[in-house]
Amino acid sequence: MRDSDQSGLRTLLVGLEGVCERVLRPQVEAGRAPTLGGLVADGTAAPLPSQVVPEPASAWPSLYTGTNPGRHGVFDRVVFDGYDWRPASFEDVREHALWELLDRRGHASVVVNAPLTGPPAPFDGALVPGWGGPDRPTCHPEGLLADLDDAVGDYHVYADRDATGDDWVREARRLAGARAAAFTHLVDRFDPAFGFLAFHQTGTVLAERPEDETAVAAVFEAVDDAVASVLDATDPDVVVLASEHGVAPVAGPSFRVNDFLRDADLLAADAGPGGLPPPDVDEQLDEPPPGSGVTERLASAAATAGATSQRVAAALERVGIGGALRGLVPDSVARAARERVDPESSVAYARTGTEYGVRINRADREPDGVVSPAEYPSVRSDVVDGLRAVRTPDGTRAFSAVGPAEQFFGGPYVSEGPDVVAVPHRYDVHLDASLRGRRFGDPPTAYVRVPRGVLALSGDAVDTRVAVDEPHLFDVAPTVLASLGVPPSSRMDGSTLEPVSGPEPEEYAPFTGGTREAATASRRLSNPGYGDGDQR
Repeated sequence: MRDSDQSGLRTLLVGLEGVCERVLRPQVEAGRAPTLGGLVADGTAAPLPSQVVPEPASAWPSLYTGTNPGRHGVFDRVVFDGYDWRPASFEDVREHALWELLDRRGHASVVVNAPLTGPPAPFDGALVPGWGGPDRPTCHPEGLLADLDDAVGDYHVYADRDATGDDWVREARRLAGARAAAFTHLVDRFDPAFGFLAFHQTGTVLAERPEDETAVAAVFEAVDDAVASVLDATDPDVVVLASEHGVAPVAGPSFRVNDFLRDADLLAADAGPGGLPPPDVDEQLDEPPPGSGVTERLASAAATAGATSQRVAAALERVGIGGALRGLVPDSVARAARERVDPESSVAYARTGTEYGVRINRADREPDGVVSPAEYPSVRSDVVDGLRAVRTPDGTRAFSAVGPAEQFFGGPYVSEGPDVVAVPHRYDVHLDASLRGRRFGDPPTAYVRVPRGVLALSGDAVDTRVAVDEPHLFDVAPTVLASLGVPPSSRMDGSTLEPVSGPEPEEYAPFTGGTREAATASRRLSNPGYGDGDQR
């Protein structure tokens, strides 16, 4: 039920993936992002520190729940059950999202393209999931995707994976326009008090084409145009611009955590399929699945017979796949034959590099744990001490902070993440969970995620004379709620930022997840293929 005395969009949250001041400023100064620049210049703005683990699949839930991963339960793009894993989804977020709390106070919401928001659960309003699920997502309410197809054209979450060059740029522009068109259509249909519109292309272009100035410029121009059209169409009272992390050039090497642990006699390895770290999540959601091609099968068979990645080329040549073709073999072939972590036989291991830590194989927690509860504190202390002592090849410290998980996270789900957290020194060191036989190597990427985004608050309900004092990612959700006169949850780790006034936090009923789980189970029963699709 909506408030009877108020209508129209009151608060708009615009999410930009991977944008920090060093990324946004050149685009504004070049005239490519006048709308975004205006939100910063006309409001009150500041850099937005993110969480220790700036992995988007974990940071976005932190933004829209106002809680740290130890409370909402998602630490990475994958979630683990023992040694098994699957891609994370909204059903793994075990705290109330903004729109769910607003629903309890009689406010409708429209959420478009926010990452890790599918499968959606029922609430007053509409939700179109962003990345973290199918390319053609299941939306709320039922039938919404067909409505969008009729209203704005064939709606997709991801760009055409085969697009290159100018086609890639056109795809980026098309997606940004589709987000804006979908959002304004749904605002008109549902008359929400709150809107959340996110753009992941800003992060994708910086990750995939950081040196392509034409592509970067095109993405920011398209996103700026999209935001301008939404502001013109909806005229919100308050606009919150926020990004969940930033990006920066990686200046240091890759540190291979599992090679370090193997050197310390804490980790066992095996070759062939299975093991850790998980293969790339994007590929796991493709159809057909990776590993179905002849080269992947051959490489996997070679690995099972004892071949490592250094011997794959010879194996391929013996069956006539070599020479010039060797350079065309996909990365999945090398991964199929590379040594992998055998977690059941290990004392400690890194499950992924983006989890920023080490997991201890505890006997009272893991299916085949080898570390007793009595031994756990000592083993964990040894891992902490070992990582603190690591120096890069040029003699600098690899980590600025290393410690037990509870030093960095708090809440009921801390034990589901890494037991030891390692924060790279200035985030110049890239963390890699794969086994390569050496502790250090060249990073596979030119840019890394850093825990530093951007925040801007503007609008009639924002006191722009007041500076934003030491904001944090966790403050976004309570600030949005306060702007609508809704008390933040007392379980939130953040607080309302001073330029926005609002009620004091209140205690909400504990999150149970029953509604989300029931909705997901119903969809899977009606559609056995639910959850399959492209990732990004």
